[in-house]
Amino acid sequence: MRAFSVVLAATLLLTTACGTTNSASSGGDCPNNGKVRFGVEPYEDPEKLKPAYEVLAKALATKLGCEVELQVVDDYAAEVLAMRNDKLEIAQFGPLGYVFASQKAGAEPMVSFADGSGKLTSYTAGIWVPKDSPVRKIEDLRGKSLALSSVGSASGDALPRYGLKKHTVEDVKLDYAGGHPEAMLSLINGKVDAAEINSQTLATARSAGTFDESRFRQVWKSEPIPNDPITVRGDLDPAFKDKVRKALLELETADVEKVGAFLDVTPPGPLVRVDNDTYKVLFDLATTLGLKEEDV
Repeated sequence: MRAFSVVLAATLLLTTACGTTNSASSGGDCPNNGKVRFGVEPYEDPEKLKPAYEVLAKALATKLGCEVELQVVDDYAAEVLAMRNDKLEIAQFGPLGYVFASQKAGAEPMVSFADGSGKLTSYTAGIWVPKDSPVRKIEDLRGKSLALSSVGSASGDALPRYGLKKHTVEDVKLDYAGGHPEAMLSLINGKVDAAEINSQTLATARSAGTFDESRFRQVWKSEPIPNDPITVRGDLDPAFKDKVRKALLELETADVEKVGAFLDVTPPGPLVRVDNDTYKVLFDLATTLGLKEEDV
């Protein structure tokens, strides 16, 4: 696994894609000379994520009265490091990434994504194999190859490994593909015996027609995982943090539904308040697996 420290140099070239959204006014009670930097981890192709998050960022800028700069970072670890080094004021983390962001960067959860009834949404990790594979259950993966997403992903790394550990499946060749779509493609192209495909990636692939479920089957599924939190850096002024939460909670469904589509939020709804307890299951998972900073 990559050491957490090696991304320091990469963070100097932080963004894969970025944009700045101007608000009606800047400065005043806005930190960082009026520019609020909003980081997003690349859980999908950044070029696909950017337009959806630009809609959210523009609406947030209007509510905050601050300039909002969108940054799609290199990876999970780079985003944690960027917040720790005061390079981000706001960031959306994957649930497991948030565990380490809270511990190492003081990230505080503000909101997450709800469905049309206002209920916090969740997703599941899964392991899939070709339909004609002899693998029928997770125990049958012994001696097989398994494509995972990227180091530090809850559904694409930690939870599948936890599933293997729970079922005492040790001799599996793990292949980190670099992302959820890439792991799925490894399976489609026959490069591995099995692959993690979480419910969010599956929903996106269904919509795009890029995954034919009739050719594959799921042999393992995790318990539900609460959806990604949008967080704020903990050392910011309390009044500003309150302002961020209020602004996020006041966003219209139309402001967040394009992002929600990537997170399998159906039907789309507003953002809802979350706190540290919401993600207790992920803190417990990190403890059970003995995950440390360098594992993300």
